[in-house]
Amino acid sequence: MPELPDVTIYAERLTDLLGGQAVEKVRLRSAFLVRTAEPPLEAIEGRRFLGAGRMQKRLVLGFEGNLWLVLHLMIAGRLRLHEKGAPLPNKTGLLALDFAEATLILTEQGTQKRASLHVFRSKEEAKRLDRGGVDALAASEEAFRAALVRENRTLKRALTDQAILGGIGNAYSDEILFGARLSPVKLTQSLTDAELGRLYVSTRQTLIEWTERTRREVGQGFPDKVTAFRPEMAVHGKFGQACRVCGTHVQRIRYANNETNYCPRCQTGGKLLADRSLSRLLKGDFPKTIEELEGT
Repeated sequence: MPELPDVTIYAERLTDLLGGQAVEKVRLRSAFLVRTAEPPLEAIEGRRFLGAGRMQKRLVLGFEGNLWLVLHLMIAGRLRLHEKGAPLPNKTGLLALDFAEATLILTEQGTQKRASLHVFRSKEEAKRLDRGGVDALAASEEAFRAALVRENRTLKRALTDQAILGGIGNAYSDEILFGARLSPVKLTQSLTDAELGRLYVSTRQTLIEWTERTRREVGQGFPDKVTAFRPEMAVHGKFGQACRVCGTHVQRIRYANNETNYCPRCQTGGKLLADRSLSRLLKGDFPKTIEELEGT
């Protein structure tokens, strides 16, 4: 799922490359994409694109006449910029916006189409989609701490809940927790002042680093390789690989369609967190420590 760094760069490059151009035609293949009926999506035809911004993990596009599109890419939604009039891909294409000099295409892999698009007549109306969490990057340390401890949640859940913190998803929460040396299942109200401080610093450092890294990679082009799995990441997507700090094999907790990756030596004091499916299979034989896992 595109998160704060990816959505930020999408917004910057769309503004730079398409800002000031009018939408000549809207081509909508999936009626399920648009979640509002009034105003119709076609209302942006003939309107100049004024620029894009970010609302938590959503992309906000503004058009003259006070029209606003709010796009949530969910897990598999991606944007592509093509030559003007480019066709929609047969299986993955959901929407094309034909501008004067280029065509912006929204695609989504897989059979479950979860991406959503809302159309509003004012920016104030668009803000109704804001879940209310403080912005993960813009928040002061005081606001960050207050948001996290308001309810007693596991750190993984708190970091990815847009009603608590806005902008973070599954991938960067893993990286943030690794940087802060904190367990993903530690409860927010059990954090010490020092741990909250480390978490705040790691959140800012991780998001800034990956935003800058992505900005450099994209340059003057358009981000067409947005992915949640990057070889430079420390733990996310690195199950079974050696931790870059201590060499211990990165572990995971699987749930639904997601998984949390962590280093048991750097983050959990050597304790292995129970993976539901694996511990159910192994029952009493599920290892509890690094030593049991490695047979030492």
